[in-house]
Amino acid sequence: MALAKSRCSNQAGFSLIEVLAAMVILSVALVSLAQLFAVSTRSNFSSRSNTYAALLAQQKLEQLRGLTWGFDILGLPVSDYTSDTSASEAISGCVASAGGSATGLSPSPWGTLQQNSAGWVDYIDENGCILGGGGAAPARTKFIRRWSVEPLPSNPNNTLILQVLVTRRANRGAADAGNVGRMNDEARLMSVKTRKTK
Repeated sequence: MALAKSRCSNQAGFSLIEVLAAMVILSVALVSLAQLFAVSTRSNFSSRSNTYAALLAQQKLEQLRGLTWGFDILGLPVSDYTSDTSASEAISGCVASAGGSATGLSPSPWGTLQQNSAGWVDYIDENGCILGGGGAAPARTKFIRRWSVEPLPSNPNNTLILQVLVTRRANRGAADAGNVGRMNDEARLMSVKTRKTK
C-alpha cells in the first residue's frame, strides 16, 4: 500500500493557477500580434496610396514639362498656350478627356491648388482612369489632381513654376487655406521650366 501511495504522489501536473497564468500570457501575446497586424495593414495602405499619388503627380508634371516653352530659330519666344492639359493618358492606359480646356502653359488663376478649378484639375478613379475635370468631382473619383503654372516673379517671361498636388477625395480642411499643405497619402511636386532654344 505504501508503494501505491508513492506512485500517485509522484505524478506531476499543472495546477489551475499555472494554466490560468499561461492563458493570460498567451492572450496578451495574441492581442499584441493582432494590433501589430492592424498597424501593418494601415501602413501598407498608406504607402500604396502615397506611391500612387506620387506617380499621378509625376505624370502630370511630365506632361506640363513636355509642352513647348522655348525660342524659335529667330530667337523669338514660342509658348504652348493651347494644349488641353486636363486630358492625358492615365496610368492604367485608359484615355479620357476632361472637356477640352485649352490652358497649356498659360498662367493659372489664383487658387488652383486650393480648389477644383476647371482647366486646372482632373479626377481619377481607382483604376487610374481620368473621369474628367471641372468644378465638381464625379461620384467614382478616388484622387483629385490639381496643378498650377506661375511665372517666376524675377523672370516672368522666361521661367515658369509648375506645381502639382494629388489628394485623395476628402475634405482637406485647413490644408487648402493659404499656402497649400501636403497631408498624409498625398503628393505635391514642384518644378521650374525655363525657355530653351529649339
